[in-house]
Amino acid sequence: MSDPIAAASVAHALSPVDLFLQADSIVKTVMVLLVIASAWGWAVILDKEIRLKLLNVRAKKLIASIQGVELPLGQLAPEFAKASVNDPLVQVYRAASDEYLRSREILTTESQRDAVQERVHRAANLASAAALGHLQARLGSLATIGAVSPFVGLFGTVWGIMDSFQGIAASNNTSLAVVAPGIAEALFATALGLVAAIPAVIFYNRIGADITNYGKKIASFAGVFEIELSRQLSKKGERSGLRVA
Repeated sequence: MSDPIAAASVAHALSPVDLFLQADSIVKTVMVLLVIASAWGWAVILDKEIRLKLLNVRAKKLIASIQGVELPLGQLAPEFAKASVNDPLVQVYRAASDEYLRSREILTTESQRDAVQERVHRAANLASAAALGHLQARLGSLATIGAVSPFVGLFGTVWGIMDSFQGIAASNNTSLAVVAPGIAEALFATALGLVAAIPAVIFYNRIGADITNYGKKIASFAGVFEIELSRQLSKKGERSGLRVA
């Protein structure tokens, strides 16, 4: 019949804090690195999730504010003028508007009008790529954490088991009280590796898909702007009688 006091002592020795304190220095280092990786991963996850949620909510308001409203080209809509300059939609809008303002003085021929539209299109694309690149910053760290953490944890496990076997050989005692703590310390490193890796992989895929979907919104918005640009340039050409080069 097992001794309840001994069983309680073993259970206490298997608590996470005790497993860390009793672990070998190499295993402790592995555990600390995995905890830091997990904390960094969650910081990136929360930052991206909150930012994308706010951007999507703001995108609906910004796009709705210009639907059905014909604004002079080069002039920001009121909602865009009030929005943060760091908003990707605002950056695309400003880039396209600024390019039009710099080019409107040379709208004397049909070919020049087409060239202006092409430059505005490229300016919007460049602004969109820069904005999406900023959103994707630090996202690669989640992929790294998801790919590397399990192997780092496995290294800690292998090292811990080797150290445990050496302790068994030295004491010549294979009782549960001797074997369990060392094996548990080793397996705890693997558990920490999985704790760091699983959320990183899940949210890397989820955030990547969310950024792709947001990029589609930016592309759609840029397309709407370019259509309105083409329409107003055509009207301007009819009124001023642009000649075909």
